[in-house]
Amino acid sequence: MAEAAGVSEARRRLAVDPRAIAGGVIVGALFFVALAAPLLAPHDPLAQDLLYTQLPPSWRPGGDPAFLFGTDSLGRDILSRLIYGARIAAFVAIVAASLACLAGSLLGLVAGYFRGAIDMIVSRLIDIWMSFPPVLLSIVLAAAVGAGLGSVVLAIVVIDWTRFARVVRAETQLQRQLDYVAAARVVGMRRGRTLFAEVLPNVLPLIVTLLTVEMGIAVIVEAILSFVGLSVSTDMPTWGGMIAEGRQAIYQVPWLLALPIGCIVVTVLGFNLLGDGLRATFDPVQRR
Repeated sequence: MAEAAGVSEARRRLAVDPRAIAGGVIVGALFFVALAAPLLAPHDPLAQDLLYTQLPPSWRPGGDPAFLFGTDSLGRDILSRLIYGARIAAFVAIVAASLACLAGSLLGLVAGYFRGAIDMIVSRLIDIWMSFPPVLLSIVLAAAVGAGLGSVVLAIVVIDWTRFARVVRAETQLQRQLDYVAAARVVGMRRGRTLFAEVLPNVLPLIVTLLTVEMGIAVIVEAILSFVGLSVSTDMPTWGGMIAEGRQAIYQVPWLLALPIGCIVVTVLGFNLLGDGLRATFDPVQRR
């Protein structure tokens, strides 16, 4: 009963938190657009028409109502490319962030709970990994593996697992000293079961909050790698690739640069707002 009451109270706080609501709406819209892209896109994002190159948005002089946000230098519909670009962003946000979360959280839990040599090895590995500039390391990794969505996911996982490992390790060490862990030892519960059955549920809210923030970071990293040509094929629409195209024609087609930047900013803001709302809901220090 107490657990159910706690869940209900958490849901109530989330339902009235403006940050959680705004972030949830933005993130939900991103995933909806990504899933429904074939239905929402008015044109084929890869279709070129050199008779309609660099059209301005429909509300500006010279615009065409058939191309709401205009066209790029190859006559491709910008709105359709933005919509399909959301698919890449959503995929990377879910897959790469989840894998980094899984790897980093597992190492952090084990190191923080068992301490000793395991903790020392994981801690030194975190220190070494975090000494490298993350953006530069992601570019080097993606270039070494080869361009493609798989290399983007791998680069994000290899770089950002440390973010989860460091925070989860510290929180696990705090939880390890609490009375419920000592009670589990007294009743004869094995250490592995205590870790995953008792400690993990208490660390899980923090992990979920970190995951939402990491999703926004993954979107930025994918955009950077797309910008330098290390993500998916250059024909496939990505927000970072559209920024690279818009940079080359910033004076002729400024909207091609501004629109994908706006999409990235709003998406990252949505993930951060959602993470702030979750932290305010589940973190007892934040609730005071």
